[in-house]
Amino acid sequence: MSLNKHIHNAKVELSKVIFPTSGQVKQAYIAVIVVVSAIAAFLALVDLIMSSIMSAILG
Repeated sequence: MSLNKHIHNAKVELSKVIFPTSGQVKQAYIAVIVVVSAIAAFLALVDLIMSSIMSAILG
């Protein structure tokens, strides 16, 4: 396969791609931030509880 044919095929496939709108990107960004923050808060709470338990056990 020649380089020109490969480049042409790549352009054809790229024309089929549906790129997200800026609104969709913003919505996904906010969703990721919210989920990551919730998981971080949950893990911080579990860490606090576990360290309190270990401190109580070990004195």
